[in-house]
Amino acid sequence: MIIVKLIGGLGNQLFQYAAGRRLASIHNAELKLDVSGFKTYKLHAYSLNHFHITALEASDVEIEALKDPEPRSLVGKITERFKQYGLASRNPHYIKEPKSGLDTTILNLPDNVYLDGYWQSEKYFKDIEAVIRREYTLRYPLTEKSQEVAKKIKKIESAVAIHVRRADYINSSNQQIYETLGSCYYKKALEIITEKISSPSFFIFSDDIIWARENFKLNFPTTFMDFNGVGRNYEDLHLMSLCKHQIIANSSFSWWGAWLNENKNKTVIAPEFWLRGVEAIEEERYPTNWITI
Repeated sequence: MIIVKLIGGLGNQLFQYAAGRRLASIHNAELKLDVSGFKTYKLHAYSLNHFHITALEASDVEIEALKDPEPRSLVGKITERFKQYGLASRNPHYIKEPKSGLDTTILNLPDNVYLDGYWQSEKYFKDIEAVIRREYTLRYPLTEKSQEVAKKIKKIESAVAIHVRRADYINSSNQQIYETLGSCYYKKALEIITEKISSPSFFIFSDDIIWARENFKLNFPTTFMDFNGVGRNYEDLHLMSLCKHQIIANSSFSWWGAWLNENKNKTVIAPEFWLRGVEAIEEERYPTNWITI
């Protein structure tokens, strides 16, 4: 059995599931999901139930059999202290992602492990790409409005999705962590897109649609995607992926919107910096054919 911890927004959950799904696949093992964190985590909800995933939720007993105790709990603190003095060994079943860099050891892990991390690279699941694409299709029909827009996008040969993420990045607690992409990044990205693609039509997705409307005055057809909201972000992700090309933010959400785009000739523009002051390692963060600026 492989258990993967899910936490964070939809994009993070998709990365976490994909890493666990690949490891379970090579062992022909059952994959289960630890969604217990969402009991106290209120920023985002568990969202993979909207997709054709195959995993079930892990029970408390199954989680405890593989996972280390929470480090902030009394048991966790005691366990860590014992480890410091050599009185307890590292739990070989509990695999925590390193703070930075690609951890290729996950690719060869044995069965019966618990994965704790974000695993934000396609290298963690590239060899089961077809499986991930199949399971990341929506389980339920789109709402009427999303269906209308989906039909519109499919009719346009040069539809371009633009993702702007600002709302949580500009609050005081996150400003020191995340790079907030301004108009300079999008101006450069638009220059590249308009040079490569004739007569583009833009579909703008954002958690700050007011800022987007104020800052995107384009001389091309533009649609602001302002009707789904957080509660149906999985529909926005699907609509984003239907566009032929993407300009993404430093966001796992639009990363997946671009990756799930099945256009073999797509152009994807991505930011060079993901976290503040930390350059994205292109060969780890992005597929090789994406353009970083």
